[in-house]
Amino acid sequence: MSISEKIGKSTLTVLKYLSLLFFSFVALLPVVSCVITAFKTDEEYQTTNVMVLPGSWLNFENFVNAFNKAGMGKAFVNSTIILVCVLLFSTIIGTQLAYVLNRFTFPGNKLIRNMFLFASMLPGVAMQIPVYEIMYKLHFINLLPGYIIVMCGTDVIAIYIYIQFFENIDVSLDESAIVDGASYFTIFYRILFPLLKPAIVTSCILKGVGTYNEYYMANMYLQDKKNLATVATSLYTFVGPLGSKYNLICAGVIISLLPALIVFITCQKQIYSGLTSGAVKG
Repeated sequence: MSISEKIGKSTLTVLKYLSLLFFSFVALLPVVSCVITAFKTDEEYQTTNVMVLPGSWLNFENFVNAFNKAGMGKAFVNSTIILVCVLLFSTIIGTQLAYVLNRFTFPGNKLIRNMFLFASMLPGVAMQIPVYEIMYKLHFINLLPGYIIVMCGTDVIAIYIYIQFFENIDVSLDESAIVDGASYFTIFYRILFPLLKPAIVTSCILKGVGTYNEYYMANMYLQDKKNLATVATSLYTFVGPLGSKYNLICAGVIISLLPALIVFITCQKQIYSGLTSGAVKG
């Protein structure tokens, strides 16, 4: 290898690591500033820059105030109920739908797949007017079950992930079970459903993150902010026309991140396994 080639290779390596450092800095900067702001008193926040360290790292008053004043205890309960119900029903509906579309040939099968693909291209905001009208006519506004039903809308991405997994499972398993006298219900839940574990983990991660962080629809359909607040909507307690208390908001953000962080640390092996095994292959 010539000297020029060595210099060129070294330059590319340096640029690669510099770009990684730069984008890591850009990604971590908001998190760092949020942590710093969460420990500042009102006076420190108003008189110092966001990157100036707080006077004391043992000041947990903001966390206590954020948790109590925003009613985050009730918000965590509501978010947990919503998350569990949405993931449960979405998984059941999505896997059964993918099973029917993949294992059975009937008129309209391809049309249904194309309609799902077409639906994924429509912007969600554009569909909110008819959805809100339906929710209003059914008297589902300001009801937790109504919001759960809306959020249980089956994700197109999850359906295609399940269909891809079904395509990789040999049909001979179904045929052998049918010969042994098993029904389609038994084949699905006893044989095929356990094999979908990586795909279920992947779709639950995608759906769970979106549901837990959802603010727009939660703010629209759960208008009783005292009893039906979620984690996302409770943080806006400290936002008002006279100013925003960002030190309390940042403390609330950190509190809301703790459950997700605990779940990630505890189940990171399963999460990584699900994401790598559940990727859609071409």
